[in-house]
Amino acid sequence: MLDDRKLEVLKAIITDYVSSKEPVGSKALVERHGLKVSPATVRNDMAVLEDEGYITHPHTSAGRIPTDKGYRMFVDRIATVKPLSAPEKRAIATFMNGAVDLDDIVTRTVRLLAQVTRQVAIMQYPVTSSATVRHLELVSLSADRVLVVVILSSGTVEQRTIELPAHDEQDLLVLRDRIGTAVVGHPVAEAADLLSQMVDRAHPDATSHTAAVTAAVLEVLATDTSSRVVVAGVPNLTAFGAQFPTTVRPILEALEEQVVLLRLLGEVSGDLGEVTVRIGSENVDQSFQSTSLIASPYGEADMLASLGVVGPTRMDYPSTMATVRAVARYVGRFLAEG
Repeated sequence: MLDDRKLEVLKAIITDYVSSKEPVGSKALVERHGLKVSPATVRNDMAVLEDEGYITHPHTSAGRIPTDKGYRMFVDRIATVKPLSAPEKRAIATFMNGAVDLDDIVTRTVRLLAQVTRQVAIMQYPVTSSATVRHLELVSLSADRVLVVVILSSGTVEQRTIELPAHDEQDLLVLRDRIGTAVVGHPVAEAADLLSQMVDRAHPDATSHTAAVTAAVLEVLATDTSSRVVVAGVPNLTAFGAQFPTTVRPILEALEEQVVLLRLLGEVSGDLGEVTVRIGSENVDQSFQSTSLIASPYGEADMLASLGVVGPTRMDYPSTMATVRAVARYVGRFLAEG
């Protein structure tokens, strides 16, 4: 068990290393942090921290850098999550205001997270299995083309363009009312079953227009948006600098794989408002074992998903944790109000 002074030395090392990106020496710690002990005492404390695996030598210099174990101790016992300032809260609200649908909310959220944290932001679409069909609309685009629009209670707006030769406005109104009566107000899975039953019972003389619109709606209802993860801020990986061949390239490849990202976010646990931190080797996927993940659930009890950021283990944990938590809470409220 580390005593308070050694914990303070560890905190100082991490703070300086995150800021400078350079190994930290004992003399610099005493000068910058007012530790009220001699450099020799700090060197002894650093030796203990190194023996116990909290810091390490990157090379032959006298400086030390934190290990994954050191960052974990910092997050668990030392770091205080910084509350967001009033301007930061206003910036989040301003950035999110004006979002028109779920796709827009997700896009704005990952862009915001990436900009504020200067890391890579990832966000899973909310699970929509409990969502209901809110509205169905058919919009004529031309004499032969129609836009099918399905809006869910989760805020998801799905669109399909279909060929519908020689239709008129009255045809579309009749089709919208007939199919809408079958699906609107029902959970997605139930709506798909009801629509399938309606197709099975359809009269043999039913028009091809009915079949085309029904097929488009069924395709929308079968779409599982919860398996989608949106990414923003990939250029922020340049923070790894010279580590590109060994660190960044595997991460770039992993960011292309939706399954990998879903598994990464699947490691997030806890209740709404809680933040999960996975540091280095704590990440199951090997591609992310040189990174840290900071993530939080968002949404409502019956429609949860996760969002967060991925970046170097050398990151500002208190600020990043505060930002992720605040954005997750704001998005949850935004979806509830929508």
